[in-house]
Amino acid sequence: MFTIRKATTADCTLIRNLAKQVFPETYKDILTADQIDYMMDWMYSEANIRKQMEEEGHVYLLAYEECEAAGYVSVQPEGDNLFHLQKIYVLPYFQGAHCGSFLFREAIRYIKEVHPAPCRMELNVNRHNRALHFYEHMGMKKVREGDFPIGNGYYMNDYIMGIDI
Repeated sequence: MFTIRKATTADCTLIRNLAKQVFPETYKDILTADQIDYMMDWMYSEANIRKQMEEEGHVYLLAYEECEAAGYVSVQPEGDNLFHLQKIYVLPYFQGAHCGSFLFREAIRYIKEVHPAPCRMELNVNRHNRALHFYEHMGMKKVREGDFPIGNGYYMNDYIMGIDI
């Protein structure tokens, strides 16, 4: 049903446009509109997406159904045997169609491809995000929590979840 493609810097506009459809909808009941706007610029300006890819080691994978982009995931190496799932978002139309689990499995497949040795994948998830149950369903466990300053007086109030792969 879904296919996957590794994004390039030519996809920065596409990723930003997908984020504009998904991110505010995901967090509208959790964060203020001002914080959502701040985070959209912080994480999803085209310049910041390009910087993530070119300087910070983020690899974005794009999910498609036929020719239509359905969602994306990004992973980043964080240490010798540690990767961070930075982002995983599915357009509302494709939610419930198993695109999220497809993207999650593709992130693990990618990590195994570039790092065949045993390692760990972690992610941050807002403590009030419904996706928490999705990550538990995918086999992740809460390993710690924290309140992380992101600038402008805002914090990410997250669980850090992990899975050994």
